[in-house]
Amino acid sequence: MDFAFAVVIYFVVWWISLFLVLPLWVKPQIEEENMVPGTATSAPVAPMMLKKFIVTTLLSATIFLTFYLLSSYELISLDSIPFLPRFDGHYS
Repeated sequence: MDFAFAVVIYFVVWWISLFLVLPLWVKPQIEEENMVPGTATSAPVAPMMLKKFIVTTLLSATIFLTFYLLSSYELISLDSIPFLPRFDGHYS
């Protein structure tokens, strides 16, 4: 796997993982009765973004490592996915 390709795949996995982790540990202002004027009632009281970035990084590293090991040891290849078209390398 090329280094640039690995960085792009890790970035995409990290970004998707971030959107999975963002809703965790959220307490809206309406539940805490700590309303800040001018904000939505669903705005979080304490977003804990550093914690979410750390969890996202660990989660995406685990997912990427699994993808890397499966692809580098050819345990799963693109040819083993039945609905993808087969390319034999000949272009006309």
